[in-house]
Amino acid sequence: MFFQHDGAPANYSRLVTHQLNITFPERWIGRGGHVQWPPWSPDLSPLDFCLWGWMESEVYKGKVNTRDELVARIMNSAALMKQERQDDHMRATRTVAKRVEMCIEVDGGIFEHLL
Repeated sequence: MFFQHDGAPANYSRLVTHQLNITFPERWIGRGGHVQWPPWSPDLSPLDFCLWGWMESEVYKGKVNTRDELVARIMNSAALMKQERQDDHMRATRTVAKRVEMCIEVDGGIFEHLL
């Protein structure tokens, strides 16, 4: 199994990369890892281009004051999305093939503006 890691500055500190090297030795994808994450990589997964945006908008509708409140909002958001957004999930999943084709067409470049 590989761990896919984004390039957010807080996520590639020495402490984080050290822990990833211990937990996923030579098996994590990301900045500073054994498998580099390409800059400006296209969003091919529904998690990237769809799910995180939905979840973020639900979780941060209002100010979050505590860690426990944040965890509760994340859990509630996931449950809400599972119950009420199934059609959106299916539609997003069906677009993966088109996104892959567009990515190939532009030789791995940015293609979202072509969709």
